Amino acid sequence: MTVQGNDIAIRGPAMRAQGFWRDETLLHHLARAVAQSPDKTAIVACRSDLGTETRLSYRQIDDLSSRLAAALRAHGIGRGDVVSFQLPNWWEFSILHLACLKLGAISNPLMVIFRERELRFMLGLAESKILVVPASFRGFDYAAMAANLREHLPKLAHVFVVGRDGPDGFARLLDHPAPASPFTPADGPGPDEVIQLLYTSGTTGEPKGVMHSSNTMLSNLEYFAKRLGLGVDDVIHMPSPLAHQLGFMYGIVLPIMLGGTAILQDIFSAPEMARQIRDEAATFTMGATPFLNDLTEHVAASGQGTPSLRVFVSAGAPIPRALVAKARQTLGAAVISAWGMSENGAATTTKLDDGEEKATTTDGCTLPGIELRIVDAEGARVPTGQDGQLQVRGCSNFIGYLKRPELNPNDPDGWFDTGDLARMDADGYIRIAGRSKDIIIRGGENIPVVEVEGLLFRHPAVAEVAIVGFPDARLGERACAFVRLRDGAGLTLPEITAYLEAQRMARQYMPERLEILPELPRTPSGKIQKFKLREIARAFGQA
Repeated sequence: MTVQGNDIAIRGPAMRAQGFWRDETLLHHLARAVAQSPDKTAIVACRSDLGTETRLSYRQIDDLSSRLAAALRAHGIGRGDVVSFQLPNWWEFSILHLACLKLGAISNPLMVIFRERELRFMLGLAESKILVVPASFRGFDYAAMAANLREHLPKLAHVFVVGRDGPDGFARLLDHPAPASPFTPADGPGPDEVIQLLYTSGTTGEPKGVMHSSNTMLSNLEYFAKRLGLGVDDVIHMPSPLAHQLGFMYGIVLPIMLGGTAILQDIFSAPEMARQIRDEAATFTMGATPFLNDLTEHVAASGQGTPSLRVFVSAGAPIPRALVAKARQTLGAAVISAWGMSENGAATTTKLDDGEEKATTTDGCTLPGIELRIVDAEGARVPTGQDGQLQVRGCSNFIGYLKRPELNPNDPDGWFDTGDLARMDADGYIRIAGRSKDIIIRGGENIPVVEVEGLLFRHPAVAEVAIVGFPDARLGERACAFVRLRDGAGLTLPEITAYLEAQRMARQYMPERLEILPELPRTPSGKIQKFKLREIARAFGQA
């Protein structure tokens, strides 16, 4: 795959000299795990639809991925070709990525929520040669959709279906004879070659194909694991979709790097998550705020704890301070806040030994190899504690966007504009203040959206809240609070106003409209899709 405008050649010497790029791939880590603990459990995957559980050792995932790689090679897949797979958190997902690595092919994970319109664009842009889908999942016929897609995608040579017998059944690929000469890490991609093409999750409504190499991906995970004290004995539970960067990096790649065990949950429910953590003695899990909130609420209500859980990393959106405090007390685990993007993984985290103030009011400080700066509209650094545009550079920044070089990082010094607003304290800890498009300017006054949301989340009637602007002829914008209520609760705008007044919040920051929704629109990774809420709110200004 040709990459336009990437800065690998520029970054490489410094990243290697400083030890951040080790020029290894995941295949090196897999080979070490197989050599040291071949019979150790690598993956435990539960199928909610079948009520089954699959356990695979390191020896087995190495063998299965080699057979699959040989089968894909027989179907014309080679170095630089794109293999797309739209699967839930099933074991086949992990095997596919390993097989692609053994061929030097590019893994293109796709969210299960995508349908024909999105897939036609994504598969076409990637020029995918193979697509793997489930026969069905949560009542939807993926095989039929994939058959329709092939009519519009001439470069899509093959579709294979998990859960179907016959010539297009995925299981037949795994029956392929093992290669006469075993695959070795040297057969795989070079450390700077593209190994992953991941479409952004779409909080802005504009998916872009993010490309990563082994060096950009693994350099993030090494220091993430060191900061949180993760090692070979850890059991990593992953409820987030593997087709999202959070699930992919920390649910597939990280466990193999550690030589640990991955527990994959295919359909999220808090009771099932708690059961899996208990039964498998999981020590680590990671997910967006809703996962943390729901697990905490379930454990508090049921009294059934998760005593093995040592660390819960919550990323994807700022965590309300009240939730961090409640989760730490209820779960008995360290609750780590993190900030990152598909483009760079988790760039900041809080630390295990941080005091309550840092742990509950910040999104952490940078991992080694990452630099942040906060600038104004003219690119000048802003003073400590002041909001500005968040920019990042370093070892885990992505290579570029597929076929969109005009959007690639083009700053001569390597800074990438994240689109987030943030402030930094004197210790280098940041707090995300929202997306650039989240700014609400009411009568010339910027409204601190994240802070207002954090206060409202503490209201006993509020289960979830998101605030967006809507047009106003006199003030430019006003704020609307979209709220999902707790069961049996009610809420009015005057009650919100009285509550915020009791918190001594400035009146001009308070929402001036309240909309109650049964659910807030989200990406599969749990991020609230504010662009959809803005579409709803836009009509308020026309009323």
